[in-house]
Amino acid sequence: MKYWKLIKYILVKRKFQVLLVICFVVLFVANSCKHNSTPKPRGYFRIEFPEKTYQHSTLNYPYHFEYPSYAELVPDQTELSEPYWLNININAFNAKIHLSYKALSNNLAQLVDESHELAYKHTIKASSINEKIFINEKENVFGTIYEIKGNTASPLQFHLTDSINHFIRGSFYISAIPNYDSLRPIIDFANQDIYHFIETLSWK
Repeated sequence: MKYWKLIKYILVKRKFQVLLVICFVVLFVANSCKHNSTPKPRGYFRIEFPEKTYQHSTLNYPYHFEYPSYAELVPDQTELSEPYWLNININAFNAKIHLSYKALSNNLAQLVDESHELAYKHTIKASSINEKIFINEKENVFGTIYEIKGNTASPLQFHLTDSINHFIRGSFYISAIPNYDSLRPIIDFANQDIYHFIETLSWK
């Protein structure tokens, strides 16, 4: 009888020890899960965009177009600028659409090749470059649009011409470190304005 009591005492003691070990393991695992939680994905600031309204350009240039009411037309006065070069500044986003104009003189093929080469200079950092042909027979405007994906300095470029007298090359720039994911909302918003410019372009 004495031995049986001893055995029973040991079994009870062991059960208590096992229970303590289980509780310790459960607490340890629960505590570890708190510290090893999955990190939240990186977020970006929410951007408030203005309402899209457009106005006609009134500059005495060989070309006319519509541009956003929240943008500013500033003639390009850099050292390399030429007559009728223009910046459409979207100051709210530190962005601009740079336009360089050329009068044609048996140099259309050369200007088209140069525009193509300048767009494809971004190949190193671009994930893809999509070309779109633009045709507006009513206004005699023809050209190519280059949508450049990836962390590049210029996410959209284009050239437009009437094939006889006029040639315009355009480039969209944002004054910020190129990060396509964070700048995507601004790019998408500005692309609508660029396409509106292209679709409303006419020659004087």
